[in-house]
Amino acid sequence: MGLLLIIAVIVGITFLTCYNRIIGRHNRAQRAWADVLVYERQKTRVLDLLEQQVAGFKEYESTLLEKITGLRSAIGKLPQEADGDALQPVQKGTRELLAGLTVAFEAYPDLKANELVNNFMREITEQQENVGAAITIFNGAVEVFNNSIQMFPNSFVNGCLNKKSVIVPFSDSQASAAFEYKPNF
Repeated sequence: MGLLLIIAVIVGITFLTCYNRIIGRHNRAQRAWADVLVYERQKTRVLDLLEQQVAGFKEYESTLLEKITGLRSAIGKLPQEADGDALQPVQKGTRELLAGLTVAFEAYPDLKANELVNNFMREITEQQENVGAAITIFNGAVEVFNNSIQMFPNSFVNGCLNKKSVIVPFSDSQASAAFEYKPNF
């Protein structure tokens, strides 16, 4: 009788530990996603200010204004729940915007001389670097969480109690295509 009680206590503690570990790792992945959203929204703030400046040069580059508006809209549509796939259009839009700004500055010396617009471009680049760092942290948290719900005994506890789903990490297919090396997994 005493042995059964000890075994029941050990199993109960194991279940509780696994349950709490899964919840903690899920919350870390969600917090990392929230950090990505914060940096993307900070980028939106800078895009709003840049849009005001570029609007003055509308006759030079009307498509640039459309890209800024489109990127700001895409950032606003990012889901609150962690989803690496949802970030791909935003990252693509940022790359296109930065390329468009570079072309516009090279094509129109009047724009290049505008110190304020150059500062906004640097700020967007800095925000994009922050997003990249936040994505790295997010993907690490997603990996730890996904491993925790897929490995035994956590997978058993998750199936019985938590019912948490795997979170999709962010991956950049355009960047992956640029590499010749392809891992064999």
